[in-house]
Amino acid sequence: MVWTYLIILVLLFVSELIYFRIADKYNIIDKPNARSSHTKVVLRGGGIIFTIALWIWSIWYGFPEPWLLVAVTLAAGISFVDDIHSLPDSLRLVVQFAAMIMILYPVAMNTEFPLWIKLVILVTALIVSVGGTNIFNFMDGINGITAGYALAMVIPLYLLNLKYGFMEESLLVVMGLALLVFSFFNFRTKARCFAGDVGSIGMALFLVFCVSRLMYVTGDITWIVLYLLYGVDGVLTVCHRIVLHENLGQAHRKHVYQLMANELKMPHVVVSTIYMVLQLVVSLVAIYLIPDTMAAHWLYFGGMSLVLGLGYIAFKMKYYHLHEEYLASLKS
Repeated sequence: MVWTYLIILVLLFVSELIYFRIADKYNIIDKPNARSSHTKVVLRGGGIIFTIALWIWSIWYGFPEPWLLVAVTLAAGISFVDDIHSLPDSLRLVVQFAAMIMILYPVAMNTEFPLWIKLVILVTALIVSVGGTNIFNFMDGINGITAGYALAMVIPLYLLNLKYGFMEESLLVVMGLALLVFSFFNFRTKARCFAGDVGSIGMALFLVFCVSRLMYVTGDITWIVLYLLYGVDGVLTVCHRIVLHENLGQAHRKHVYQLMANELKMPHVVVSTIYMVLQLVVSLVAIYLIPDTMAAHWLYFGGMSLVLGLGYIAFKMKYYHLHEEYLASLKS
């Protein structure tokens, strides 16, 4: 088994290097814009390694999760095209919903509820999951944050899988290896590449697959706590922009991590590490320190949501004026 993983690790590393040559030849780059927290041109789409990892795992182990493979390939593929040439938001959303149905339909339909309740569960899960997937994409703005945060989810999922056995262990290991390979090129002061939509959307779909399987096996939806930090930052930032009457489709730099990296001038790797460690702590506390009862899980989920939400508001109240000064400087 160890040799299998070592061979796959080498294949992933070589695949990433091959992609770099292709991206360099065809000028697949990320140019800084109004939303960017970087100032130099960097190769885009390095996160394609996540889809490649899923294909390698599928071929190696005999295609045990065909719908996951199709869903991630479809959504990541359209995202890769969008990375090169912008596509309509409506097209990308349609594809994301189609991919998410492939992932969530088997879970929702295998419950013992009446059909109409199953459909309500499916529709609700679709809306929440597509929203969460796009939050994951929006948070991909500084070096290391996508890989670091994904690792902070994959590690607890691996530990939980040892207890509940809700998915193939080898899949979690291979995707973890892909994250390590991508981190080698991205989780650094001078990134060799960015994930691009192909990476962030592909990884987000994979994580939805994992968490939905965990929820189904345990009957506990509070395992969304594994995604809590991104959820709080993403949802409250959307709410903040609504209060400001902003167009939600326009680029912005209002997430907490963006204020930390841009206005407070914190190094990208430091900000990414903070997000990674904080989410990892929240998840590990849920796994090892919270009593294994539904009431305790809900109490912890609600309490941590409140703590992180208040922390978000306090941070914005103290430092948001710096972003307003930045916006004013652009106008002047």
